[in-house]
Amino acid sequence: MLGKGRKVSGRGETIAANYAFGPGEDDAIIKHRLLTRTTTTRGEPPLKKLQRKFTSFVLEVEKDEGNYNDCAKLSKAFLQELSTFEIPLLKSKAVIDANLREKENFNELNDETNRQILLAQTDIEDLKKQLEESKIERQHKEECEAIRKLISAQPPRSETQKSIREIEKEIEALEAENTSGSRLLELRKKQFALLLHVVDELQNTIEEEQKSLIEEMRMVTEEQKSGMEDANGGSEAMAVD
Repeated sequence: MLGKGRKVSGRGETIAANYAFGPGEDDAIIKHRLLTRTTTTRGEPPLKKLQRKFTSFVLEVEKDEGNYNDCAKLSKAFLQELSTFEIPLLKSKAVIDANLREKENFNELNDETNRQILLAQTDIEDLKKQLEESKIERQHKEECEAIRKLISAQPPRSETQKSIREIEKEIEALEAENTSGSRLLELRKKQFALLLHVVDELQNTIEEEQKSLIEEMRMVTEEQKSGMEDANGGSEAMAVD
């Protein structure tokens, strides 16, 4: 009844399925076969066959003739056909009941599966939180380990304190030396200033002495000139006399 669609190799094209009946007609045919218990399109449908036997039995009963044997035969045939028709119905009912039970079981299983999925999702979220907490805890442990190694690499506290005391003593000695150097520098500054003052005074004194010496030499020279002039004048007077 149905022709499956096939794909042509090498072309990537799909040929559309060919249907002998439309989807609506197929549903109607399947429903009709289920109601009439017809599994194939061949032969007389069981329900129609049962209806025909029942009609024959009723028509025979409605006759006024004394046809009890025929009625009995038709009744027996009808009951046999009814029994034959009833067996598949019972089977169908059993199948339906089994399908309903299976559906209920499936619904229960589906509910249980959904519940398990929700529990799994909850567990996954909890595990994610635990993972994040574990990561943070591990990071803290790594930081603590790094700090511990750094501390372990350092010398003991007693040695550190001893080094600190030695450095403090060195600092005190340097400060004392600096203070002494500052005092000595200040003293040298004062001495140098005094030296400059003395040099300046000495230079002034030398200049004054040089000026006095020059003045004395000038006066001596003038006196000598005056004496020589006086001597020359006396000689001339004596010559005149």
